[in-house]
Amino acid sequence: MTPPATVTVTVLETGPLTTVQDAGRSGRAALGVGRSGACDRASCRLANRLVGNAANAAALEVTYGGLALRADVDVVVVTTGARCAGGTAHNAPLLLRAGQVLRLGPPASGLRTYVAVRGGFDVEPVLGSRATDVLSGLGPPVVTPGLVLSVGFSELPHPGVDLAPALDPESGDLAVRVTPGPRRDWFSDEAWASLLGQPWGVTSDSNRVGLRLEGQALVRGREGELPSEGMVRGALQVPASGQPVLFLADHPVTGGYPVIGYVDDVDVDRCGQLRPGQRLLLRDGRASGR
Repeated sequence: MTPPATVTVTVLETGPLTTVQDAGRSGRAALGVGRSGACDRASCRLANRLVGNAANAAALEVTYGGLALRADVDVVVVTTGARCAGGTAHNAPLLLRAGQVLRLGPPASGLRTYVAVRGGFDVEPVLGSRATDVLSGLGPPVVTPGLVLSVGFSELPHPGVDLAPALDPESGDLAVRVTPGPRRDWFSDEAWASLLGQPWGVTSDSNRVGLRLEGQALVRGREGELPSEGMVRGALQVPASGQPVLFLADHPVTGGYPVIGYVDDVDVDRCGQLRPGQRLLLRDGRASGR
């Protein structure tokens, strides 16, 4: 099949933050390169599936709406994740005719919306990924108004799905599963019980690196310093303040504060949709047999 002539879309507005994301850079943590990729991986994968893209095709991650995207030729688009006001293609692929604009208002719930176009966004990969890592600066720059984005080509068939029955992100408290981490023994049983027994507020300092939580401070049962050790997505690191940080997509690859626990990997995607002011409830994952 012959690929079509150049296909592009033009970014008119971006909202607070829009980046290009894919499945990230796997297997490079030993070199000091974080994985990055979509904060809500499940929603990003769904977006690609709905337009017949490979699972790791590049999509746009839109934080709290505000994106306006004009089709320069006919393209098939879809949005997933946080449902934005005015969005007409949510979980439902849409043919956007040349000159038409996809405009996303603020979402009713959730934080991050994924915009996929059939063929994927064809930006230059860096170390095997088209993901923007806001911590390290790797990957394509943050999307800005006026940017013309090239669209790739997909040889996969159209999936033929009109509407995917996906749930919207939670708007209230979010309960997730957590299991003890490698430094659980740095904290007393009372501190562990406090971690699981209180709601943690999501602060406005949160970003793609991590959710900064606030609540009754966790007190260490052991003094001293740790040498830096590897960190992964979902780690609950406790700095000197006693206020945990839940690492998300752009987390550092090492850290010197103790990790008291890990949020279940599937639940980390849901945490990536939390807004400042929402509350996170941490439940013992061992109690459910996980």
